[in-house]
Amino acid sequence: MADRRGLLIILSSPSGAGKSTLAKRLRSWDDSIRFSVSATTRAPREGEVDGQDYHFSTVDEFKAAVTEGEMLEHAHVFGNFYGSPKGPVRAAINAGQDVLFDIDWQGAQQIRNSDLGQHTLSIFLLPPSIHELRRRLESRGQDDADTIKRRMEKSWDEISHWGSYDHVLINDDLDTTEQALRTIITATRLRRIQQPHLVDHVRGLQAEFEEMS
Repeated sequence: MADRRGLLIILSSPSGAGKSTLAKRLRSWDDSIRFSVSATTRAPREGEVDGQDYHFSTVDEFKAAVTEGEMLEHAHVFGNFYGSPKGPVRAAINAGQDVLFDIDWQGAQQIRNSDLGQHTLSIFLLPPSIHELRRRLESRGQDDADTIKRRMEKSWDEISHWGSYDHVLINDDLDTTEQALRTIITATRLRRIQQPHLVDHVRGLQAEFEEMS
């Protein structure tokens, strides 16, 4: 048995608040943190590898997995299903590996309500201001004006769910926010439920105490 159980680290934010950058920084800080590989019913794009980029499946296979309770969370997006298979995540946390989820508040809620929910650590990233959020989206140069407009319209719905997360950080400086994330993760790894060896250790202390009595 591993010295500790892994965490299901949920990182959520409106688009442009720095979530992807901070997720990569966490992986650089501790390469034992692994990204959750999602399942999807969409066709593979050029260069994508099954089991590495996504777990590709048919609609029937995906729906069967949902029915059998093998998806931690799932959603229907733009005509395709996406979800997080439970089996690989359970194996990872039993091996003491943390799994990082880059998902929205709905997916976060599903994971918290699952049978692995007691091992979740949910963190929401807020932008310093709405003006700064727009500036970051525009400065990335990845989206056209219509896409940025849609992302901004969606951002308030996402922000409105900040209160359902364990920790909320205002990401006005990447270095400061990264350090806060490291501190939160390090502390949460020490939660009693994440340390299965404690039960045997306390039993050993009890036996030692009784021998001395």
